[in-house]
Amino acid sequence: MKKVVLLLALGAIPFAQSMAADIAAGEKKAAVCFACHGKDGHPAIKTYPTLAGNHAEYLVAALKGYRDGTRLDPIMVPMAKALNDADMANIAAYFAQFK
Repeated sequence: MKKVVLLLALGAIPFAQSMAADIAAGEKKAAVCFACHGKDGHPAIKTYPTLAGNHAEYLVAALKGYRDGTRLDPIMVPMAKALNDADMANIAAYFAQFK
């Protein structure tokens, strides 16, 4: 029974983190992202990824991957290295709100 409770609690962590994100702060921090990904997560240039409609948890994982070097991209790595975990959660929440 304790294992089930622990698993349920651990599963709620990403949800709780996304609920705690500050979308307004994410919009401010994401201003640099707008040039490539669009203000609403829909890029004007179709070769850039669409961020709108992605889950915040996925976006955070991608940003952390760029920051820690498990995902490589010459543009995204330096962008992500400048972000802390709260920045990433806020930016992810901002873009996840769009359809």
